[in-house]
Amino acid sequence: MGSALETLCGQAYGAKQYHMLGIHTQRAMLTLLALSIPLAIIWFYTSTILIFVGQDHEISTGAGIFNRWMIPSLFAFALLQCLNRFLQTQNNVFPMMVSSGITASLHILICWVLVFKSGLGSKGAAMAITISYWINVFLLALYIKFSPACMKTWTGFSREALHDILSFVKLAVPSAIMICLEYWSFEMVVLLSGLLPNPKLETSVLSISLNTCWMVYMISVGLGGAISTRVSNELGAGHPQGARLALCVMIIIALSEGTVVGISTILVRREWGKLYSNEEEVLLEDVDGRNYVHLSILGLIML
Repeated sequence: MGSALETLCGQAYGAKQYHMLGIHTQRAMLTLLALSIPLAIIWFYTSTILIFVGQDHEISTGAGIFNRWMIPSLFAFALLQCLNRFLQTQNNVFPMMVSSGITASLHILICWVLVFKSGLGSKGAAMAITISYWINVFLLALYIKFSPACMKTWTGFSREALHDILSFVKLAVPSAIMICLEYWSFEMVVLLSGLLPNPKLETSVLSISLNTCWMVYMISVGLGGAISTRVSNELGAGHPQGARLALCVMIIIALSEGTVVGISTILVRREWGKLYSNEEEVLLEDVDGRNYVHLSILGLIML
């Protein structure tokens, strides 16, 4: 739902209605935080839901424990999406890069402490993710609050954000449905793998393949965010031809990037799985399924 800000904030920035960026962002923050509450309830009962749909009991229990410890990250992620879009639509991406770099560096240390040194295992991993999300939110919030670059676009919290929330929801819901269907089409494969004769093996193999897809997908997400910002800025400024030109350029970049990444994954297909597992059976299955991953990667780039 936060992707609706790419349109709203982007057009407001292009039209030089700078104060509206803060209003739109606050409106989105309120909406996403409210939405996080029912999602948190679903996450709390993850194991019960998975067992109900026929998943392996041990895997379901582990997933349920992990998700319960991940619940605080829902609220951090909601805020992070809004703050990222707020800066992105102003073409102010360097602070986001620095914040993400600092967070990623700290995340390695936090994971090492909570997963290995403390012996918390998957609980520690969930806690590490949650802490890292909140660190990222805190860093971006500090930048927005004190940076001169955001003086015109962030003028403090306003009651105006409480009004016309429905207009944001009308744009955000279709966007959320589109993205959710895209994500769920992949996650559904994981659920189906849990119904196979050897669910632990199949889910292990699929986790490697899907993690590879999501890693590559982050590149296309970055490209998509860039073109979304550019197009909305141009449209807000009343330059439809500039928006069309930006789209054509991005299509060429996406095709080139997809070709390079596709070839790269083919070249390392026999070694890539070793980064995730040292079990021979998992590695053999992963190599066999790698050809399908290449096709998925090309599709993800175009999306």
